[in-house]
Amino acid sequence: MTRPVDSGVILIARIALAVLFLWGGVMKLLGYAGFVGYLQSKGVPFVQVAAPVAAAIETLGGLFLILGFQIRPLALLMAVYTIATAVLGHDFWNVTDASLQRDMVIHFWKNVGIAGGFLLLFVTGAGRISIDGARAPRSGLGL
Repeated sequence: MTRPVDSGVILIARIALAVLFLWGGVMKLLGYAGFVGYLQSKGVPFVQVAAPVAAAIETLGGLFLILGFQIRPLALLMAVYTIATAVLGHDFWNVTDASLQRDMVIHFWKNVGIAGGFLLLFVTGAGRISIDGARAPRSGLGL
């Protein structure tokens, strides 16, 4: 990173991604029984394992995004998770109602776009305004 503005933009991107996942994770924890029921209705395998893992990924992932902690591995995990939720939760190919199918298509491709954002975050890293940035060695060249 060579421009000072880059870290600020990356921070904004991290927060934008974090809001979605942190909110979703907390809502899953608060309505845990309903979340488990939803997963069962979607035919998700191993629901007793999948539900707490999903809630943890979203809650902790959102928190780590805000803090900028372990962003590169987190971004890969979140990209895979987001694609998995698109396939399992927004399976528009199984929906026969036209209006519901349209909504599912939108949500599916929204998840693909979010996964793309995570892949960009994997490439850029957390930026300087982060725990990762604070722990990174600095060169004497201001880079």
